[in-house]
Amino acid sequence: MDKKIEKKRFSTKTLLIIGGAIAFVAVVIYGYTLSLKKVYSADADKLTISKVEYGDFEDVVLLNASVVPLTSVIVSSSEGGTVAEIFTENGASVVKGTPLLRISNSNAMLSYTSSQTAATEQINQLRKSRLDLEQNQRVLNQDVLDVENSLRTATRQYRLDSSLFAKKVITLQEFNKSNQDYEYYQGKLKIVRQAIKQENQSRKMQLAQIDQSMGQMNESLEMIRKNIENMTIKAPVSGKLSSYDPVIGKSYNSNEMIGKIDVLQGYKLQAGVDEYYINRVKEGQTANCEFNGKTYNLIVSKVIPEVTAGQFQVEMVFKGATPEGLRRGLSLQTKLTLSDNSKSLLLAQGQFFQSTGGSWVFVVNNGKATKKNVKIGRKNYLYYEILDGLQKGDEVITSSYDQFNQYDQVEINK
Repeated sequence: MDKKIEKKRFSTKTLLIIGGAIAFVAVVIYGYTLSLKKVYSADADKLTISKVEYGDFEDVVLLNASVVPLTSVIVSSSEGGTVAEIFTENGASVVKGTPLLRISNSNAMLSYTSSQTAATEQINQLRKSRLDLEQNQRVLNQDVLDVENSLRTATRQYRLDSSLFAKKVITLQEFNKSNQDYEYYQGKLKIVRQAIKQENQSRKMQLAQIDQSMGQMNESLEMIRKNIENMTIKAPVSGKLSSYDPVIGKSYNSNEMIGKIDVLQGYKLQAGVDEYYINRVKEGQTANCEFNGKTYNLIVSKVIPEVTAGQFQVEMVFKGATPEGLRRGLSLQTKLTLSDNSKSLLLAQGQFFQSTGGSWVFVVNNGKATKKNVKIGRKNYLYYEILDGLQKGDEVITSSYDQFNQYDQVEINK
């Protein structure tokens, strides 16, 4: 008896076609999903992945500090010009007043000479005025002597004629003449003395003005002489000459630095600090460095807030004795303490910060990294302080995000 064979609903071929279509659709959907999420594929060996830790945050900045003299004095010329003579070399030890070089400036010398001549002429004119006043005083004094002498003569004659007239030896006319002469010289002496008094008052004022003017002229001459002397540049202090490289014929502007003199009375450290810390570094903060196997403590003595090439400068002095063996130009690694240690979540420093500014990171989970917003506080030479967005044990990509910072997800290939 024949058995009825039921026809299959789907043949093998049909199933293969359907399976292929489903797979194609899945691939398309997956690809579309990836396109929406903007997934980037990266090799694990090209990434740096760090784990968030909990521990002591050491609030310090690691600096490469240079040893510089405690005190340096700039050597400059008050008058510009060209180098005519050089008397010493860079690195030489000098004492205060040692000639270093001579500047030549013909225009300045001509101006100084003209000013010197004019001042000398004014001084000579003032001296002549003083002599004229003294001569007038002598003339007036002589006039007083003459009038006093005439008055004495007239007084004797008047007294004699008074006696003779009383005895009727001389006439009234002769007596009146003697009386007239006597009164005349009395009046004349009074007028001369008043004139001398007024002349003395005027003379005192004129002499005071002359003395003041002569003092000013002499000061001008002294200044001119000093300016001429200053064409020869001398060491303002004793010490070691540095940053000094004059050449015959080289020109310097007025007050331009010619060199420095390092006063050999100790050393300090000078370092550049990233502008990120500009509001946190202050005078009085402590630091430490190692030299010849010993640790030395320092204190921030000066903060120079001007930012150049992303850094500002600080100066630090040693607390206590300066280490022996220091010399200018040595570089010492220095730890600058900003505040006391505190417990915090810590994330290792990395180049990711340059891409995100610390506002978000890629957090790794099961071979995939996704974006997550974070809040970063302080940083030191090893770690960032995590204030929000991460937990202890989270794994974060801390290498550069430059290749995938526009992507939403990173697939990490083992």
